[in-house]
Amino acid sequence: MKSRSLPFVLLNVATTADGKLAPANRRYVPFSSQRDQEHLLELRATADAVMSGARTVDLYPVSLGPGPAKYRRLRKKRGLAEYNLRIIVSGSGTISPKAAIFKKRFSPIIILTSGQASAANLKKFRTLADEVKVFGKKELDFPAAFRWLRKKWNVKRLLCEGGGELNGALFEANLVNELHLTLCPAIFGGRTAPTLSDGTGVEKLTKATRLKLKSQKRIGDEQFLIYQIVSPN
Repeated sequence: MKSRSLPFVLLNVATTADGKLAPANRRYVPFSSQRDQEHLLELRATADAVMSGARTVDLYPVSLGPGPAKYRRLRKKRGLAEYNLRIIVSGSGTISPKAAIFKKRFSPIIILTSGQASAANLKKFRTLADEVKVFGKKELDFPAAFRWLRKKWNVKRLLCEGGGELNGALFEANLVNELHLTLCPAIFGGRTAPTLSDGTGVEKLTKATRLKLKSQKRIGDEQFLIYQIVSPN
């Protein structure tokens, strides 16, 4: 059981049948269905905050917001703020100031980084985001960051939307409570293509994160799977 000082963390991912997030050139191309996009917004409507890695924010025109009015109404009906907090993770402290997310100021933007971020980048971040916090010297200290999010911003339910490096770091830190996986009918291949969980990975089976299937649903040729994380890595 995760500590009550931490948020409940959901990880939402759509992958190809061979577990890829994008082709080998690492340039994301939409490959999931409209229903999967709706599922993403449905999950956002349950979360206090939505989080993504800097690479995803840099490369794609994401806002990490709740979407159309019907989802905002659903949030308010559930007792949540109309607009969720938005969190960007950049362990090295590199985010483009021209990223689309900074052009839409409907809710606070928080940047989490590490001691690897230069003073110049931190200064730049503070002109872009509502709050910038450093956790850890060489690597971002996710447990400390998540405790701070719970205490400072009252984030009880946190939705992470990747990419693979961020997902891998959260699994490694044993911070994921639930995995929502949409399995899409395509094969990308490629040893350099990003996967659901990148990073260093585990070397022994005993260190693997174990999952328990909570539900599965087939819609068209896609499988919508929900897993509970049942053991630490």
